[in-house]
Amino acid sequence: MNPVYEKVQRCYESVREKVDFQPRAAIVLGSGLGDYAENIQIEAELSYHEIEGFPVSTVPGHDGKFIFGYVGAVPVVCMKGRVHYYEGYPISDVVLPIRLMKLLGAEILVLTNASGGIRDSLRAGDLMMLTDHISCFAPNPLIGANLDELGPRFPDMSEVYDKALQELLRSTAAEQEVPLQEGIYAQLTGPSYESPAEIRMLRSMGADAVGMSTVVEAIAANHMGMKICGISCVCNMAAGITKEPLSHTEVQQAASEAAPRFKRLLTHFILRLAERM
Repeated sequence: MNPVYEKVQRCYESVREKVDFQPRAAIVLGSGLGDYAENIQIEAELSYHEIEGFPVSTVPGHDGKFIFGYVGAVPVVCMKGRVHYYEGYPISDVVLPIRLMKLLGAEILVLTNASGGIRDSLRAGDLMMLTDHISCFAPNPLIGANLDELGPRFPDMSEVYDKALQELLRSTAAEQEVPLQEGIYAQLTGPSYESPAEIRMLRSMGADAVGMSTVVEAIAANHMGMKICGISCVCNMAAGITKEPLSHTEVQQAASEAAPRFKRLLTHFILRLAERM
């Protein structure tokens, strides 16, 4: 058996020994957005440390646990804290949680993150729906022997972010009067913030916001046939856009200020997902 798939299977068995819950949707909470878990009717919690071989979050603002429960009638599994490539994990470990949540039963994936704004019309605190993405320097998680049990060798990437989910998120935002930007998100590796020259490069490539996660997760999820939606919280303007230096504290503070709007949008979006399940 492929060692990457074998590891995912071991994690799956480890979770199933402790939690018997069948999610339909999966949510990944980015930096500063972990408080959303308070909106879930919790049935079970499981620390990453309790899962055999599971990679553990080391970043402030990422608690490092799965939360199983309900948003309305929708059974969800929520990652309160993700794993990043810059933490030193192999890329197969970075996307392992996504693969695990699909094996647990999740068919829909909501990816959230904190980002730096590149497009001039974006401001700190804006919420941006992902319509597409660009990967820079982060290795593709599908490199190596294909995991035939999970998906095809050459998956199509022409519609990673599901158009129907985009429309549902768009209409939910309008209904809840939550301003929602739209744009293309770029992932670089981190952990250093991007240089002004790198931001100019990304702008010329068509990126609207930049961060250190999400794209590799979306690739792995798309490979497995999940329907994907992405929401980015723009927490600062990227290097060179303003003269202000960048800091993780600023990211967490901006995410906290946007949290009420984020919670309202995400909760009502998931409630409306129930109509499609």
